[in-house]
Amino acid sequence: MSSGRGGTETSGSGDITRTLDLLWDTGPRPSRGPKPGLTLDRIVETAVEVADRDGLAALSMRRIATELGTGTMSLYRYVPGKSELLDLMLDRVQRPSEDPADLGDGGWRAALEALGRATLALYRRHPWLLEVNQSRPVLGPGALDGMEKVLTRIKPMGLSDPELLSAIIMVDGYVVGAARTQLYQEQAERSSGLTDAQFWEAQRPVLEQAMLSGRYPVLAGLSEDTFGSGFDHFEFGLQRILDGLEVFVAGRNAGRQDG
Repeated sequence: MSSGRGGTETSGSGDITRTLDLLWDTGPRPSRGPKPGLTLDRIVETAVEVADRDGLAALSMRRIATELGTGTMSLYRYVPGKSELLDLMLDRVQRPSEDPADLGDGGWRAALEALGRATLALYRRHPWLLEVNQSRPVLGPGALDGMEKVLTRIKPMGLSDPELLSAIIMVDGYVVGAARTQLYQEQAERSSGLTDAQFWEAQRPVLEQAMLSGRYPVLAGLSEDTFGSGFDHFEFGLQRILDGLEVFVAGRNAGRQDG
């Protein structure tokens, strides 16, 4: 359900056949290793925890083995390597909620609205997702279950199948940009040691002089709350996207009635 994006890692860069076997449980089961309780599920869950906590740069087979208290070679009984493991991680975090209410109680608009918010929450829980190029995902049950759930809810829009997919891509692409902006702001605050308020306060004297110069009359005339934190830019943008889709759907349906 994710659009293509740049990053430090690329999905589908490992052994695709072996990854699909692991995702769909269609391949040979690993031989019993020396570590009791070690399973593919535990390996994937631990990898997600490491990436959530320390980022993808910290992720390695050795690091995961250390977290699990086992030898690195033990992991290779279950997964060929880091590339295949990344695809398993991606599918794991994309598992949809079992609660039908999570996609809203209304029609297609409520479903896409809920999808946008849930996707933003997903990126905030797992910031490393923004570091992965998912332009060619290896599709497992998590991704397909999520896609099926959303498509079922938005099918009544009455659009063609490619248009339905494009509506999902549109929302996802918007959310990716918003999530990246939010997370970059937080990273900048941590790395600089300056809060957002302190950062802008340091620029205030120069900016005030610039506004008084007459060179920027439109900027100087903006209301005091223009750049405040009280306005929800994410929600504003999401609603305008849905407004546009609503107009398009209404026009499409009107055209069918006229025909």
